[in-house]
Amino acid sequence: MKADIVTFDNKKQGSVELADTVFGLPERADILARVVNWQLAKRRAGTHSTKSTGEVMGSTAKIYRQKGTGRARHGSRKTNIFRGGAVGHGPVPHSHAYKLPKKVRVLGLKTALSVKQAEGKLIVVESGKLASPKTKDFVKQLGDMGVSSALIIDGSDLDDNLCMAAANIPGIDVVPSMGANVYDIMRRDTLVLTKDAVEALQARLS
Repeated sequence: MKADIVTFDNKKQGSVELADTVFGLPERADILARVVNWQLAKRRAGTHSTKSTGEVMGSTAKIYRQKGTGRARHGSRKTNIFRGGAVGHGPVPHSHAYKLPKKVRVLGLKTALSVKQAEGKLIVVESGKLASPKTKDFVKQLGDMGVSSALIIDGSDLDDNLCMAAANIPGIDVVPSMGANVYDIMRRDTLVLTKDAVEALQARLS
């Protein structure tokens, strides 16, 4: 399939061939959900923690004698049944990451690209280079293109002017082709690819 190539000034600059094996797959909500959940699980800090009996500060002496008091047989004030004591079976720091087959990850990225193409929300630009790092100028260019929420994917190297101009614009993200991922693609309304990004993604996923 073919897609028009435009500039950031919204002027047509020809067309590019998009591989059906990368940009023409059917929508698979189940695959997208699996990949997004995997990505979000990986980024969880996992730092939630509670103290066990051995970690609570306090005396280790037996609080009262074993027999003769008519009360239960307690040995420590630090257990979870006393106020100020430990938490029984509470969370401990750990990683939430898990493995996802590479074929599923690749299929998820292809599906995300295909969904944007099918919805008409894929824009291919000639180059990711800007003449100026001014955010005001870039906002106007995006407005002329009808873009307010977008992920911009360039080739292996990002243009400094593009990064600086987009840094302060809410809803606009810029990543290199190797940073392309399902979560970032799906969380923004429009996907903007440079010619270099299209070539890099097709080489990576074909």
